[in-house]
Amino acid sequence: MDTKGKDRSAIIAQMTLEEKVSLIVGADNWHTSAVERLGVPAVRMADGPYGVRKETGGEGLGVLDSDPSTCFPPTVALGCAFDEALAETMGQAIGQEARAQGVDVLLAPAINIKRSPLCGRNFEYFSEDPLVAGRMGAAMIHGIQAAGVGTSLKHFAVNNQETDRLRVSADVDARPLREIYLRGFETAVKDAHPSTVMCSYNRINGVPASRNEWLLTRVLRDEWGFDGVVVSDWGAVDDRVAALKAGLDLQMPSTDGYTNEQVAAAVRDGSLDETVVDRAVERMLMLVKRVSARTDLVATGSTNHALARQIAGRCVVLLKNDGGLLPLRKEASVAVVGAFATQPRFQGSGSSQINPTRVDVPLDEIKALATGAVTYAQGFSMVSTGSSIDHSGDDKALCSEAADVATRADVVVVFLGLPAADEAEGADRTSIDLPANQLALLDAVRQANKNVVVVLSNGGVVALPFRDDVPAIVEGWLLGQAGGGAIADVLFGVANPSGHLTETIPCRLEDTPSIGNFPGEAGHVRYGEGLLVGYRWYDARDWGVAYPFGHGLTYTTFAYGTASATINPNGDVVVTVPVTNSGSVAGREVVQVYTGLPTSSVQRPPRELKAFASVELRPGETKTVELTIKRADLAYWDVRVNRWVVEGGEYTIYVGASSRDIRTSCAVEIKGDDIVIPLTMESTMGEALANPVVGPMLQPLIDLLIDGIDTANFTMMMSFPLNRLATMPGVPIDIDSVKDLVAMANG
Repeated sequence: MDTKGKDRSAIIAQMTLEEKVSLIVGADNWHTSAVERLGVPAVRMADGPYGVRKETGGEGLGVLDSDPSTCFPPTVALGCAFDEALAETMGQAIGQEARAQGVDVLLAPAINIKRSPLCGRNFEYFSEDPLVAGRMGAAMIHGIQAAGVGTSLKHFAVNNQETDRLRVSADVDARPLREIYLRGFETAVKDAHPSTVMCSYNRINGVPASRNEWLLTRVLRDEWGFDGVVVSDWGAVDDRVAALKAGLDLQMPSTDGYTNEQVAAAVRDGSLDETVVDRAVERMLMLVKRVSARTDLVATGSTNHALARQIAGRCVVLLKNDGGLLPLRKEASVAVVGAFATQPRFQGSGSSQINPTRVDVPLDEIKALATGAVTYAQGFSMVSTGSSIDHSGDDKALCSEAADVATRADVVVVFLGLPAADEAEGADRTSIDLPANQLALLDAVRQANKNVVVVLSNGGVVALPFRDDVPAIVEGWLLGQAGGGAIADVLFGVANPSGHLTETIPCRLEDTPSIGNFPGEAGHVRYGEGLLVGYRWYDARDWGVAYPFGHGLTYTTFAYGTASATINPNGDVVVTVPVTNSGSVAGREVVQVYTGLPTSSVQRPPRELKAFASVELRPGETKTVELTIKRADLAYWDVRVNRWVVEGGEYTIYVGASSRDIRTSCAVEIKGDDIVIPLTMESTMGEALANPVVGPMLQPLIDLLIDGIDTANFTMMMSFPLNRLATMPGVPIDIDSVKDLVAMANG
């Protein structure tokens, strides 16, 4: 169907009102409506974000079986690769599978910020940092859409908890809203042009996202230039007419005609202009055109399983490796302990749950690579009781058996993690602790054998009270269907781990930024930590953490040379740094660039991530890594003028392997944006004096007023609002003069 230009207008002109309305409300749970007489086909959607969940056997909402597809590493793991090319490769593979299954739009990626480690859906999100979330999300979009399948960037916006998620108001100030929670979306929209954006359920500062005109039209379309379809999350719309006016084009799923009639009736009675409907219909026709002009790209499941294993290996984060315990010698005798070794957790629960084409079992994959004896003990029970593990039953016997097995091995690999019920869409965690029976097992094993490797299976961070008591810790996250093989590859050195943390691992839940402000109460959650989310919080307070943002070890070492920075013609900062593989095996380093502005006039954390790159090096090889900090990424949101502003000054450029492992630094002078702050009657004398128009006019008055006063009184005078200073006795300026000055300054 040709729906571009005048053809779309011609099609709309031929539509009845009922046909128009049908096109902008789902026909069922997964399809849009077709208008067959005009050649407009339906669009088929399916859940993502780390595979294709196309339901079979009916039209349910995440409760029915789905067609088999490759379960790639969930986003919690993928982000740790810090590699946009890898994310794009995974996206294209997923897009090809979606294409083969007849899916037109995949509901992916999800890029919300990990505000709290308790969020039950953190396994679907990339990072606590908007730069990582935005760039990795954009890369996935590029990959999926390269396969001719549309994407749905979600959940827009400020969807950072599952508790009361359909109603809660995320109450967040302007700067953190822009700089933390919207910035990643802005990056993905501008860089990758997703075909759709999905609004979230929650309210933002009291207004539901589905009918938030500021969010969906003024920001998304007018500021960022988004030209695709805004689709609701499933069941997010509480007022279809208001949502349509605000800029929400497509309501999903079907409402069995209920909201169709609401919209048609509003047009008929004049409370809704039909041009608003036509606008949404035109966007839907553009979407149809986009997804109908695709090529037939099909990938086999077996090929993608191998790719999933490769990607998963790149996502593993080696947190600790004292004494070089890893990689394991293939001839060593290995005791594998823990139920997750035979019952792997490789994905989260909810709408993203994939029906995998196959699943690698860690124990089997370890046996396949080992040449020495491999023994196994379950270690703890896996009986789920809601959101916890039943600690009764046979735990003592299982623990005793595991300790016995451990005494007869050279090394013990202990698989620990969170039960599936703890990490699911629709519910948040209440703790970051591992189950008590697992910690008891680890204690028993440590007493039996000091050579312990802990492998974690978790979608959100967990407390690690044992981090000083075991020599090696592998953060395996949820790694998808090939995760068992990837873990075995890392344990035996077939793959050199290169993942780095995209979120801080705190020592305690009580240390986290949102403590006391999560998940809120009475329908509101206050984002009281402001800008200081994740590592920004810990670094600003110089607090201890278990492992910092950006941390990750490998089986080799890397040496950094001296960094340098220059400004290119676009005003971007180009950072170069020589990096050498100073170890004995090939490896990959994630080079991270942070900036700080100690002289800033506004609140800033000590360091903020502004660029990253993944570089592969042979032993002894040196590469000069070039990273670009976009000038726009240096800007802060100035609430006085409601726009992005680059503050001038000498910025420190920190280059290193984590937010707290800085290897080299340099400085660069940045010319700031010109900015004139509008004056009001409430502006202070100091602000008026800084105004380029009226400041020189006020200087004689200032000279008169400060004659004979001390510094403290001068500072106090500068803080007085103009309208109040003018009423003070002995001040040679009146209210009318102040009004004239304000008008002159703003004229």
